[in-house]
Amino acid sequence: MDKVKLGIIGVGNMGSGHLRNVAEGKCPKVEVTAVADINPEKLDNALKICPSVRCFDSAEKLLDSGLVDAALIAVPHYGHPVYAMECFKRGIHVLTEKPAGVTARSVREMNEAAERSGVKFAIMFNQRTDPLYRRAQEIVAGGALGRPKRLVWIITNWYRTQAYYDSGSWRATWNGEGGGVLLNQAPHNLDLWQWIFGMPKRVRAFCAEGKYHNIGVEDDVTIYGEYENGAAAVFISSTGEAPGTNRLEIAGDLGKLVLEDGKLKWWRLKTPEREFCFTEKNGFVCPASTYEEYSEKAPEGHPIVLENFAEAILDGTELIADGREGLNSLSISNAAYLSSWTNDWAELPTDEKLFEEHLKRLCEHESAKKGTASENSGEELSERWKVRW
Repeated sequence: MDKVKLGIIGVGNMGSGHLRNVAEGKCPKVEVTAVADINPEKLDNALKICPSVRCFDSAEKLLDSGLVDAALIAVPHYGHPVYAMECFKRGIHVLTEKPAGVTARSVREMNEAAERSGVKFAIMFNQRTDPLYRRAQEIVAGGALGRPKRLVWIITNWYRTQAYYDSGSWRATWNGEGGGVLLNQAPHNLDLWQWIFGMPKRVRAFCAEGKYHNIGVEDDVTIYGEYENGAAAVFISSTGEAPGTNRLEIAGDLGKLVLEDGKLKWWRLKTPEREFCFTEKNGFVCPASTYEEYSEKAPEGHPIVLENFAEAILDGTELIADGREGLNSLSISNAAYLSSWTNDWAELPTDEKLFEEHLKRLCEHESAKKGTASENSGEELSERWKVRW
């Protein structure tokens, strides 16, 4: 087998964008043989992109067709674990869109099913392909920044208009999407937070619902996280600020990293700060440091992750983002919601039962809303979800 036969479950904004990437030759080791969607118009659009593809009106029919080795899941968030587990039952490899799911319990159970199945399981964390984030991860994980002290990330350039939220009845609802900015835009950044800096032990969060839009879910979030080693993290995100900011700052005992404006800036202390603090006799000086700067254009991440998924199936290549790692970022967002709902600290791992009880009440009291604007067909996929400074 020199190509992976891929089925795409859900060909709306994201799914049709992935289909287009393959059709344009950006993933040489992938052949899309089938797509599934409950909306006939989306299937018609998929045929315009790739006339040879087989269309199905249900995921189960696609998975039972014998036409696919692997599936890419691009349906609303609640469906990610559901269809992943259907794939695992059939021995079909899985690449799921982010987030991994809505509740930590469903994702944990999905991960357990993935382990039992033995198939490849990946998640579309395309921002892990950005060379600056990769470099930051290597610096921190390799110990060059010393003992981690603090991460501060202001990521407010996910701006969205009301028309965006009106473009689909499932958008920005507890029943349809499972949340707002934390479940739609910020999973990329929550993943990078934990991938680079590690998982906090508890968080205190403030999630403002409908602060800037006519929606019932959060569009503005501030999270404070604490770590076992005494380190701390502050994470601020919003879809209601313009112009937005993307600034990541990480401090350690041996220096500081700042990622902003397409650059990674690295200050390296010549003497560890903790040593300098207690040996220096002058109370008004800072440790001497050297400065390095990196700048490298981010690649188009979506096709890279998809091609890597195919290579993992065909050649055993290491995955850019193992699907099981999706539980980490979701655990942070689940804990943030729970903290905001209870006006208290939330420990990690999250109290799954308590989280689900609160979410259920929100779903039950949510009024239905209808989409008024039309969705696009995925042409702007890479532009909408690339790393933006």
